[in-house]
Order: sequence, then C-alpha cells, then structure tokens
Amino acid sequence: MIKRRLYVEERESRLARWSFRLALFSVPVIVLAAALYRMGVLDFRPALATLGAGLAIAFVGAVLAVCACVSVWESGWRGMGRAIGALAIALGVVAGPAAVLARGAMLPPLTDITTDAGDPPHFRAMGLARPRSANAVTYAGESAAALQREAYPGIKPMDLDATPDEAFNALLALVQKRKWRILDAVPPRGGLRDGQIEAVAPTPLMGFRNDVAIRVRATAKGSRVDVRSSSRYGIHDLGENAMRISSLMSDLTAERRKH
Repeated sequence: MIKRRLYVEERESRLARWSFRLALFSVPVIVLAAALYRMGVLDFRPALATLGAGLAIAFVGAVLAVCACVSVWESGWRGMGRAIGALAIALGVVAGPAAVLARGAMLPPLTDITTDAGDPPHFRAMGLARPRSANAVTYAGESAAALQREAYPGIKPMDLDATPDEAFNALLALVQKRKWRILDAVPPRGGLRDGQIEAVAPTPLMGFRNDVAIRVRATAKGSRVDVRSSSRYGIHDLGENAMRISSLMSDLTAERRKH
C-alpha cells in the first residue's frame, strides 16, 4: 500500500517581502545621492530631493514592516524575520535625519550664525567660490541677530590671553584637524591686520557645504576670536551652524588649557 503524504504549503507574507525590499532599496538611493553630490554631478536641490526620496522609501518600508509583523502574527505565515529586518534597516536610515529635523523644528529659520552680529567676519575668498545660486554672503542684519540671540545665547566671541599669532595658529590646526577645505588663511599682523581663515565645512553624510570665516583680532589683553558659519544653500540650517561654532570654540578652549 502506498502511503500518501500530505504537504501543507506554508505561505509567506507579501507585506514582509516588500517591506524588506523597500527598506533595503532606500540605502543605495541615499548613498547614491551623497556620492553624486560630493562628486559635483548633482546640485543641492536634486541631491536633497534624492535624499528625501530615499528617506521616504525607508519610511514606507517601516510602515509595511509594522503591518507585516501584525499580519504574520495573526495568520501564522512566514516572514516575521524579514519584517523585523526591514524595520531595523528602515529605522536605522530614518532615525538620524528624523532627530535632526525634530531639533530643527524648534529653532528659527536661520542659515548664517556669527559670534559678532554687529561686525561679522567677512567672506572674501568665499565670495568668489560661492555659485550664484547659493545664499548671499551678506549678513542678514539685526532681524537675524535678534533671532540668533534668542535661540543661541551662548554663541559669543572668545577673548584669549594669547597673542594673535598663537590664536591664529591654534585655530588653523583645528581647522586642518577637521579636514575642512581651506580657501584662504591670512595671518594677523600685530594691530595692523586681523588674521582670518576661510574654509568649507561639509556635513558628514551628504557633504552639504557650509562656509566658515574665522577672525583673530588683537586686543589689549591678547586676542579675540570671532567665527561665522553660513549654510551655502537652503532656508534653515537645523541648528548645524551654531553647533559647528560651539564645537570649534570648545576645542579651542581645550587646546589653550594645554599651554
């Protein structure tokens, strides 16, 4: 007698399959946007649109993954592993930008931050390097200064008991350590000329360019350092410029304590 065996086909959740595909696909989209922008193939707006598309794909993948988890739990179909994997990938992609956007939503729409709103460091070499489509190099004035004072009260000049040359050399070393692209570095000349460093500071992931001007001015007790950081494109810096200035000033303070 031939015994018949009953094979029961275990179905796999389509939601789980598509959530994993979308979450996985979002990664090369974002990497491609960053690579093409850094190589100069894409301008700011197309690169930002491509980045947004990648994040949107990851978000849809996350939503489908949650739905897949519920579906698999109720039906008993296969696919829980894929759904959890898709959710992990999507959250890894979306979490960072979501945190930055959430922080930026509570901050005023500024793109140009300076420690001296009355007499901000001027962009000289940067004025020639910036494309015409970029934000203006001229500081916005008292309206922007008022918003900055309210949002970032800690952004202030730094007075040092060091000579202008010592301060300039310390700042130049910090800029080089950060691997910012230096466009101009003019050392101070006593009380006759301010020292100034102009550099381009890219963001870590996308490489979006931010322009930085650092001024070293002689004072009766030593020197004074002013910094200006400006987003080259966009209408909101999401707090990045203030963080960049604060980080540089903190590192300068730590450097001076060593001496």
